[in-house]
Amino acid sequence: MLNNINKSNRLNNLSYAIRGPVFEKAQQLEAMGQKIINLNIGNPAPFGFDVPDEIVHDMIMNIRNAQGYVHHLGIFAARKAIMHYTQQIGIHGVTIDDIFIGNGVSELIVMTMQALLNDGDEILIPSPDYPLWTTSVALSGGKPVHYICDEESDWNPDLDDIRRKITRKTKGIVVINPNNPTGAVYDKDVLEGIIKIAAEHNLMVFADEIYDKILFDGAKHIPMGSLSDDVFVMTYGGLSKNYRATGFRGGWVILSGATHRAKSFVEGFTLLASLRLCANVPAQYAIQTALGGYQSINDLVAPTGRLCKQRDLVHYKITDIPGVTCVKPKGALYLFPKIDLRKFSFKDDEQFTYDLLCEQKVLVVSGTGFNYIKPDHFRIVFLASSEELETATGRIRNFLDHTRTRVDELELA
Repeated sequence: MLNNINKSNRLNNLSYAIRGPVFEKAQQLEAMGQKIINLNIGNPAPFGFDVPDEIVHDMIMNIRNAQGYVHHLGIFAARKAIMHYTQQIGIHGVTIDDIFIGNGVSELIVMTMQALLNDGDEILIPSPDYPLWTTSVALSGGKPVHYICDEESDWNPDLDDIRRKITRKTKGIVVINPNNPTGAVYDKDVLEGIIKIAAEHNLMVFADEIYDKILFDGAKHIPMGSLSDDVFVMTYGGLSKNYRATGFRGGWVILSGATHRAKSFVEGFTLLASLRLCANVPAQYAIQTALGGYQSINDLVAPTGRLCKQRDLVHYKITDIPGVTCVKPKGALYLFPKIDLRKFSFKDDEQFTYDLLCEQKVLVVSGTGFNYIKPDHFRIVFLASSEELETATGRIRNFLDHTRTRVDELELA
């Protein structure tokens, strides 16, 4: 008898809730002809957010030049444009060779952990987080250790909790700012506190800043790499969100600060960059134009812009539901509402998202899918049109009203 072919043991406790069991159920329902309102993934294209024409034009004009392999770090013009961008945002001392281009930030995150971690090494990751960080650490043989982001402090990281969780095996701290899933834009003193902790304990900092231009209400993004020359910082950015080019898979990572301490790591990281030969070449021809051209994202996040108005709409509609609260996001594309579970008959966020999908045909993601410690949050993407968001939030309200406990109904009466 032939043995079954099993997945790696490293995958046993890993998941990606954004495309997990509830998402699979949504696909089944769509295959049966039912229309689902998809508020589960930060993918601008299906909602009418197009890549700027000048970026598409430059890719088309250079497509003949993109037929062959290029330098494993990326084409010179793209890396030079990123280097100039670091000068604009205050990250000092970055050279062409300190910039690596990848097939989106996702590939570079996985490569980073593969190049860095030995079995049992620990990485501090925010809770809630973008789950790829947790998964990539575990896949690379490391141990993800989650530090608390405090909802009562606008979702800023808890510095004391970070300190408590550092051990002799800790190698670095992940900072996601602006944050996915909470939409937080971190305070400068908190970021400086993280840099201070990293310096004290000889740790790397991994700064996921893919949403650095998606800011609301005058919020200011402070790049981690601009805060210290004494800590080794890896800053991740790309085309996916600021330029609505998720499918182009054009991302980069910038090495800054104490790069002289990381020569061995950089050798390993460079080896991995070489093994995949090169990143997607057509997208690399879009980078110079994107960074140097008109920043249309500023129009979208302005008070009269579509993204800002949709954020305001969803925040108002969600927080108007009794039993639901939400810190208003200052950046990114998401809200992370909290449900008072005492007021409703479902047991946790996973049951809420599954039942909401089945009954109201609205797809969101549970908060525990982002490695949050409490089962009482969910994430909404506010990319859909205002009309569709009105419909979706109305359905969420209907669902919650129908699942209220009898005690809560009497209190509201």
